[in-house]
Amino acid sequence: MSNDVYVLGVHTTAFGRRPDASIKDLTREAYLGALADAGLETGRDIEAAWFGNCLMYYWGQALTRGNIAFIPLVREGLFPDRAPIVNVEGACATGSLAIAGAAKEIRAGDADVTLAIGLEKLFDQKDPRAIFPHFAGGMDLLDPQEWEAEYSAIGEKIGVPFRPGEDRTIAMDTYAMQANYHMATYGTTAEQIAVGAAKNHCNGALNEKAQYRFEMTPEEVLADRPISAPLTRAMCAPMGDGAAAAILCSERFLKTQPAAVRDRAIRIAGLGLAGGKYRGLDEPSLTRAAADKAYAQAGIGPRDIDLAEVHDATSFCEIYQCEMMRFCEEGEGGAFVGSGATKIGGELPVNTSGGLVSKGHPIGATGVSMCYELATQLRGEAGARQVEGATYALQENGGGIIGMEEALAAVSIYERIR
Repeated sequence: MSNDVYVLGVHTTAFGRRPDASIKDLTREAYLGALADAGLETGRDIEAAWFGNCLMYYWGQALTRGNIAFIPLVREGLFPDRAPIVNVEGACATGSLAIAGAAKEIRAGDADVTLAIGLEKLFDQKDPRAIFPHFAGGMDLLDPQEWEAEYSAIGEKIGVPFRPGEDRTIAMDTYAMQANYHMATYGTTAEQIAVGAAKNHCNGALNEKAQYRFEMTPEEVLADRPISAPLTRAMCAPMGDGAAAAILCSERFLKTQPAAVRDRAIRIAGLGLAGGKYRGLDEPSLTRAAADKAYAQAGIGPRDIDLAEVHDATSFCEIYQCEMMRFCEEGEGGAFVGSGATKIGGELPVNTSGGLVSKGHPIGATGVSMCYELATQLRGEAGARQVEGATYALQENGGGIIGMEEALAAVSIYERIR
C-alpha cells in the first residue's frame, strides 16, 4: 500500500480585522469548514492534529494553545477526545509546518487521517500597533548586533542606509534592504515590484476570502504611502485575523470514501523543508534548497508547475521567489513578473489568491490558506480566478529572518490525480 498523502478537505475563514471573532470562534469555523469539505460529519476518524500559531500568548494563552482552542470542539464530540494536538510554531512558515507534521505522520504509517490547522489574531482594536514589537521575535534577539551589522554593511555597500522605523515592523525594513540589494545588483525596478503588487490586488478582488478586495494599477501602488523604500503600503502584507484547516489522509483511507470525495482529493506530491543561515550574498536562499527537495520527491521540475502561491510578505518577495523556485533565472525575476508572466492567463500564474499583500497574512494561518487556494484551483473550483487545466501547483512559505533569508522554509507540490 502506498504511503501517499492526500488533502481530503480544506477550508479558510475570510481574513481581515475580526475583533468580534475569538480564537475559539476562528478555530471552530476553519475546522468545521474543513470537515464539511471532506464530506465528514465529525472528526471521529482524525487521529492527531497539528496546530500552528505564533502570537496567541499576546492574548493571554501560551504553552497549550491548540489544546485550549479545541476544548469546545472536544466537549461537543466534534473532535476525538483523546487525539493529540501538537502545537507548532515557526514564524510565518507555521502553517506549512503544521501541514508537514500532519503529512509525515501519515507517511510514516502512524495515522490514516490527520488535521493541520493554523490560526492567528493580529488586530488589537484597542491599540493596533501594540503587537508590532512582537514580530521581532522572528529574528535573533539574543545577539541582535549580528543582523544589525549585516544589514548595515549591505546598506553601506549599495548606498542605502539601514534605518529601521517605529511606525512599521522590523520585517518590512529587512525586506526593503533585500529589495534594494536586488535592485542594485540586477537592475530590478520599483515599477516591476509594483506590477506584481497590482496584479495581486486585482486577484484579491476576485477572492471572497481576501482581506483587501479592490483592484489597483501599478501607478496607484507606487503612489501609495511609503513604508520602507522602495516599498509602499500596497506592496506590504496587512495585519489581520484568520484561520485555515486541512484534513489529510492516507490512500488506504481515501479508498473507503465515496467517489464524490475521492474525485476531489489532492495528492501531496512533494514536500521539502530547509533551514536558514547567514548566507553569502551571491548564494541561493534556503527556499531554493526546499524547492529542489520538493521537486525531487515529486519527480517533476519547475516547468511542470501550472501555478504557485509564494510568500509575498512584500511584493519584492514574489520576484525573488520566482527565481528561487527556478521559474526564471536568478536576477530575472523583476523582468519575469514585470512582463505579466505571473498573471492569471500568463505563462505561470502566481498568487491567484491575491497573495499575502491582498489576501492577508494572519501568520499561523498563511501556509494552510495557501493549501486551500491551490486545492481549490486544482479541483477547478476557483471561479473567476480559475487557472484552467492545472495538474501541479507549488506552495512556498518561509518564516523568520536570519541575515538575508528566512529562518525556515517549506515548499509543497500538490497534484490533481485525473
